Amino acid sequence: MDVKIEPSWKEVLKDEFSKPYFQHIVLHIKTEKSQGKTIYPPGSLIFNAFNTTAFDKVKVVILGQDPYHGPGQAHGLCFSVQHGVPPPPSLINIYKELHADTGVSIPNHGNLTRWAEQGVFLLNASLTVRAAEPMSHARIGWAEFTDTVIKKISTLKSNIVFILWGKFAQEKRSLIDENNHCILRSVHPSPLSANAGFFGCKHFSKTNEYLVSKGIDPIDWTL
Repeated sequence: MDVKIEPSWKEVLKDEFSKPYFQHIVLHIKTEKSQGKTIYPPGSLIFNAFNTTAFDKVKVVILGQDPYHGPGQAHGLCFSVQHGVPPPPSLINIYKELHADTGVSIPNHGNLTRWAEQGVFLLNASLTVRAAEPMSHARIGWAEFTDTVIKKISTLKSNIVFILWGKFAQEKRSLIDENNHCILRSVHPSPLSANAGFFGCKHFSKTNEYLVSKGIDPIDWTL
């Protein structure tokens, strides 16, 4: 199968695209589209995280769970929304912590592409979702694919910062070699939990401290 994805990722993941589970993902999405169902993000943006942050450029991984399921929101980068869409509550809390931690001004938009272009790989565990149906594609095979992606980063790269917010993301900890990478964990930035340890986690400054300690250029978190 010829999957349109950035060349360095295509090389790393080439074996996955021919496996039955991946064929099932493609068939499932095609079937739902043929039934008139709306799938987010649009097809050209399903692999946006990969196409914006080449495998060779990954410095930081932020793991999300599910794409946004409202019109115009999802564009293939976790926690990020397209320009013109109001930042969702969790992203607003991310911005609050970013500002408190680093002094970076809170932006008036929710598009995190600038982070992705610097090596922050914004990966959702599921890469698609049906409109208005959260987690609707959580069991169609994406988890096997994105778990493999995490394992490939862990195995083939060194000194990556993995940022795991919330219980779901922290369950992926077992896929990461903790002796070779930095893992930062906290509760989820959702309004339901942010006051229980997300605020004050200082993950943005800690990320840059780690990168600099390894001789890697830090992230400019300004948006």
